[in-house]
Amino acid sequence: MTDRMGSRPKVLFLITARAGSKGVPRKNLREIDGMSLLGYKAVAAQRSRYCDRLVVSTESAEIQAEAARHGAEVLFTRPAELASDTASSLDVVLHAIEWFDQHTTDRFDALMLLEPSAPFARPQDFDAAVELFHLRNANLVVGMRATEVNSIFVGPLTDDGRITTIIDQMATIAAMRRQDVAQEYTMNGALYLIGWEFLKRERRIYADRDRSFGYVMPGEHSIEIDSPRDLTWAEFLVERGDIDLTPWRSQ
Repeated sequence: MTDRMGSRPKVLFLITARAGSKGVPRKNLREIDGMSLLGYKAVAAQRSRYCDRLVVSTESAEIQAEAARHGAEVLFTRPAELASDTASSLDVVLHAIEWFDQHTTDRFDALMLLEPSAPFARPQDFDAAVELFHLRNANLVVGMRATEVNSIFVGPLTDDGRITTIIDQMATIAAMRRQDVAQEYTMNGALYLIGWEFLKRERRIYADRDRSFGYVMPGEHSIEIDSPRDLTWAEFLVERGDIDLTPWRSQ
């Protein structure tokens, strides 16, 4: 195994893609500008400098064929119990790790979890995440995007529609202008880079508050597709040229 503080880490890139999707039927196979969401993830992953192996985890033969067409390895079929609505990404990742430990002699320092629903992560995003992981001796690096609204201005409504919680939060910044409130960030679903042994030991992704880092990505590369409207929006941005598809074009 690679010395985490020496040469760069060895990384398994894992695309997770099940067939069932309630929000967008056959979501992982839906196309934007002639390429499936899964294809975007597979092509970008292979063009990363740090992709040692690219594997797909799915229960679907159709998705396996699409993944193989874009260069991903199909080494196993995901068990049915890990392809349900209730199965977690963590369970799927742990299954892949255990499969590699049991069936191969390959050993990795980290796993890059990739979900096709956030298709526009570029090779340079994966490269930067791995370099941050290595530089900081991290256990976790996740893709992030800037939020449109600060959490001070977000809160629940009471049963009768009052915004009491938001008013109380806003009172804490009464002397500040809204634009002076610190920028906040949230996960964008584009990439999760997790230490291999860390994940095996902790069996949780968010288990180390001190060695977990965020890699901030532009909004247009942070789009998550969870509804038909999201898909339409992504198609519109691509048609307008607001999302540069150069990283996925033939090279």
